[in-house]
Amino acid sequence: MLNQIKLWQAMIVGWVRDHKDETGASLVEYALLLALIAVVAIAALTALGGSVSHTLNNVAYNIANP
Repeated sequence: MLNQIKLWQAMIVGWVRDHKDETGASLVEYALLLALIAVVAIAALTALGGSVSHTLNNVAYNIANP
């Protein structure tokens, strides 16, 4: 049992040593930020979609019928 614990410990220490480099962290952060922006944009369009559509339709009507 002690040998298995030492083996797992060595594997974990090796994995941490190999994955300590954080060069990919910024990519993950940008992806999360992009996802958050997309969620906020979708929520805003859902909440304001009818109002924006109505306003654009009025503008189009007034342009077509001066």
